[in-house]
Amino acid sequence: MNESSCAYEIIQETLQAAGNSLSVSSLCSMAGVSRSGYYAWLKAGPIREAQEQKDREDFDLVLEAYRMRGYSKGAKGIYMALKTSSVADNLLRREFECYGPRMVLLTDITYLPYNGTFAYLSTILDAFTKQVLSYVLSPSLEVDFVLETIEQLIERHGISLHAETVIHSDQGCHYTSHKFINIVQDKGLRQSMSRKGNCWDNAPQESFFGHMKDHIKDKVAACSCYGDVKAVVDDYMDYYNNQRYQWRLAKLSPNEYYQFVTSGIYPLDVPNTPAPPAYEKQPEELGIHAAGKKTGNN
Repeated sequence: MNESSCAYEIIQETLQAAGNSLSVSSLCSMAGVSRSGYYAWLKAGPIREAQEQKDREDFDLVLEAYRMRGYSKGAKGIYMALKTSSVADNLLRREFECYGPRMVLLTDITYLPYNGTFAYLSTILDAFTKQVLSYVLSPSLEVDFVLETIEQLIERHGISLHAETVIHSDQGCHYTSHKFINIVQDKGLRQSMSRKGNCWDNAPQESFFGHMKDHIKDKVAACSCYGDVKAVVDDYMDYYNNQRYQWRLAKLSPNEYYQFVTSGIYPLDVPNTPAPPAYEKQPEELGIHAAGKKTGNN
């Protein structure tokens, strides 16, 4: 999928977002695409979906033929060669806080309008502790800044991740790209995706962006250059992880809550200190429904 298509996706998501006040014309102008191109992209939606379905069906037929002939070891190679994009199963099913820290990681992209243009922010959020583990700001929608977010995650937090760790996103073009799929697999993560057009499947990430924009939108709008926007974002991320105390996190900041959960020591000197939270499910249960579905289909 080309960069214009990615821009059209962002425009569509922005228009559907609660509280959006920007028009189609304004968004197209900021993204550097035409209104006619956007409407043509919308009109072609059913055609794209039909082609994607046909591609999936064609691949399933080819893969089954290779399996029958004993070439199952080459299935991954065939898959990567034939598919231009891939939609992962929804391993999560909205069980954001059942498995403890570093098990469910949520990722997404949002736009930050300033001075007649956009900056784009990619983040990775721990669904249990609500920490922002990794974030990258970019002046363009090219896929590299999303890949850099994964690299940054591994560099800073790789030692705390698990074999069962899932990274969950929507079905946007960045996350179905070969580059993203490859880097997720190379880093030993499991990929999960929301159902098409269902923002509730990634609700904590959407909520984070909403609260963040409420906090910084005026500062960002006043920025005259990309560097100013980056400074605002950097300042907010430091504040959010270390100083934004949340009732649901035992009245701690996200970073403090992670330390509490992993050490069992409550960091504040208060009477009646809370007990560390219990995990509802075991790590090996994450995504087991999808594994069972695939086994049943084979």
